[in-house]
Order: sequence, then C-alpha cells, then structure tokens
Amino acid sequence: MPKEFSRTHRVGDFIKQELASLIQRELRDPRIGGMVSVTGVQVSRDLSHATVYATILGKDTEAEAAESIAALNHAAGFLRTQIAKINNARTTPKLRFVFDSSIGRGARISKLIDDAVAVDREHAAQERADIEAAGENDNVDAD
Repeated sequence: MPKEFSRTHRVGDFIKQELASLIQRELRDPRIGGMVSVTGVQVSRDLSHATVYATILGKDTEAEAAESIAALNHAAGFLRTQIAKINNARTTPKLRFVFDSSIGRGARISKLIDDAVAVDREHAAQERADIEAAGENDNVDAD
C-alpha cells in the first residue's frame, strides 16, 4: 500500500505555504496588480520542477492575468532562492507560475446554480398560486 502523503506532496505543500508568504511580503512588482493566492503546487517526481497555480484578485480570465503571471515568472528565480534559504533540502524545484481558472469557474457555476434555484422557486410559487386559484374556482362552481 502506498504512503498516504508522498515526498512530492509534502514539498508541494511547503512551497505553497512559503510562496504565499513570500509573495505577500517580498514582491513589490506593480505588474502583479492585486492580491495573489497560491492555490496549489504540483512538484515533479524528481523534485526539479514545480508548477505553481495562482489566482489574482480581480482577474478572472487567463488573458486578464497574463501580465501578473509573467511578473511572477520573472520573479521565480528570486522566490526560488528565498525558499532555498528556508528549506534544508538538497535541491529546490524550479518554479513556473500558471493561472488557476478553477476559482472563477467555480464562482460562475455557483451563480448559475443560484439562478436556477431562484427560477425554480418562482415556478413552484406560481404553480401553488395556480392550484389555489383552481381550488377556489371549484368551490365557487359547487355553490
């Protein structure tokens, strides 16, 4: 039976936590333009490369976030050096930032579900009103 958490997962979690802190405290690049959330890190098996998934507050599409992601990729060497100073491992993975669109996609899906539920409630209320009106008409006809 395999281990529950492999080394790549532990390294990925460590990098995710450190990057979130470093980006907030150390980076002053105006091209980033907003709060960056590191949503995940996927580390290669040989621990030489790490893909960092990030979202930028107020930027919902990859096109809107392209400049910010480019700035993060430009700062990747600096961030890697900072992580290497904190980390006691033999090597530190090379960082590559990509935009994570799952947050925006999830928000759009949630809005669609909320809209569908609201429409469904309106239809149910209308059906109840129609049934009550039909019941009152039956009572009037019976008199």
